[in-house]
Amino acid sequence: MELWSVMFACLSVCLAAEAIITLPGNETIPALILFGDSIIDTGNNNHLLTALKCNFPPYGRDFQGGIPTGRFSNGKSVIPLSEQLEQFKEYIGKVKENFGEEKTNFILSKSLVLVVSSSNDIANTYFAFGVRKLQYDIPTYTDMLVQIASSFVKDLYGLGLRRIGVFGAPPLGCLPFIRTLFGGIERMCSEEINMASKTYNSKLSAQLHNLNQSLPQAKVVYIHVYDPLLDIVQNPTKYGFEVADRGCCGTGTIELAVLCNPLDLLLSCTDDSKYVFWDSYHPTQRTHQILVSETIKTYINYFA
Repeated sequence: MELWSVMFACLSVCLAAEAIITLPGNETIPALILFGDSIIDTGNNNHLLTALKCNFPPYGRDFQGGIPTGRFSNGKSVIPLSEQLEQFKEYIGKVKENFGEEKTNFILSKSLVLVVSSSNDIANTYFAFGVRKLQYDIPTYTDMLVQIASSFVKDLYGLGLRRIGVFGAPPLGCLPFIRTLFGGIERMCSEEINMASKTYNSKLSAQLHNLNQSLPQAKVVYIHVYDPLLDIVQNPTKYGFEVADRGCCGTGTIELAVLCNPLDLLLSCTDDSKYVFWDSYHPTQRTHQILVSETIKTYINYFA
């Protein structure tokens, strides 16, 4: 199935339900559109030509029927994943064909767009693989990432979208696989990588504030997830977790995607609700639920 048809089906459901989110003052949001990476991938990755897939056990074991759907988690992550910007433009054309230009423009202007990015760029491309380290230091690299994010927001605005939330980087230095690679024998959080996340977040927040001031009728919001997730990692029992330094799948220290597979079932935990992370990179469904609840409570008023 083409990705635009997956997205169109999602929007059709949203329209049938009239609204999926209600803002203060009883104002409604007709559609939720998400751009992001594997943190919130709900299965569209299955249709891409890539080796990084997770449509096999034990992924999805807590989802409906215990079927792996392509989510990089044990169950639900956050919300459906849309495609890259160019395919989104194609998707808009399909919506116009079915609902007309006036209705489509209304949907776009009132919809809520969430952008989740930067985690792979910092944790993998820069630190784990070291590709960008040969070209940039952290200040210049984070400048580049912020510029890319800023341009992306402007492109979304140019397409008629007005409510845009952009997530900052989480505490990447505390991801289980980062602890394994950079945390020494005790597998501590990497302060260097956490500092890179904070540097990026500081610059991103300032840039998004500027965009919010300069783009007419725009509601561009920086969404800070660094501290909420760090608090969960540092104080797991406060949230009902028992394990925060490794994932549930396999040993939980390095397994990800194809390394987290049916052969790991004997090593995997039996109760993932006690774990902050599902594999060595991605949070469990329960962690997602806590973060989403906190995010909605903190930021929903900014989009009213």
